[in-house]
Amino acid sequence: MLGIHDLALFIASGLLLNMMPGPDSLLIMLRSGSQGWRAGSVAALGIGTGTMVHVLAAALGLSALLSASAELFTVIKLIGALYLVYLGVSLFRQKAAPASADAAVTLPRLSYGRIYRQGLLTNVLNPKVALFFLAFVPQFIDPAAPQKALAFIVLGCIFNLNGMIWCHLLAFSTAFASSKVRLPARVGLWLNRLMGGLFVGLGLKLATE
Repeated sequence: MLGIHDLALFIASGLLLNMMPGPDSLLIMLRSGSQGWRAGSVAALGIGTGTMVHVLAAALGLSALLSASAELFTVIKLIGALYLVYLGVSLFRQKAAPASADAAVTLPRLSYGRIYRQGLLTNVLNPKVALFFLAFVPQFIDPAAPQKALAFIVLGCIFNLNGMIWCHLLAFSTAFASSKVRLPARVGLWLNRLMGGLFVGLGLKLATE
């Protein structure tokens, strides 16, 4: 159908690739742990929207332009890196509430709209995602297929569906674990700083690659 081949291999590979840790997974865990599964789900939907932006861009050839232009790639990469560093620094600035020693540190509650935008921007501003689709998806499309763009979009939707399943499982499991384990304020504070450090590290890694 549409020149797509080895669909089972594509689904299995896509699921494994979606399970690899990265900024998207980190953001979902962060929001699920601090605001519950609904916040994690909203972050996942933002990430899924960003994935579809990359899929459509790759299908229309915009990702090929990004791959061919070193200057454009560098600009988008640095914007994405700065955004990840910004998220990390915002976590570093989180302070423990002056409550009892047994109280848990939580992040400030954000509106679902802001969480959605965080997920969207974290994904869209990572040019490596665009290049990934440009390199990975065509391997499962017959070069002689008459509707290559449509086949690309279909495979991108399947990949994104896999990702949404995994992201929501991650959101539910993180929220469940967070509701069962109440960490002392000092431990929670250092965990927030650790998460912030991971975001900063991912941003620096993206900027220097």
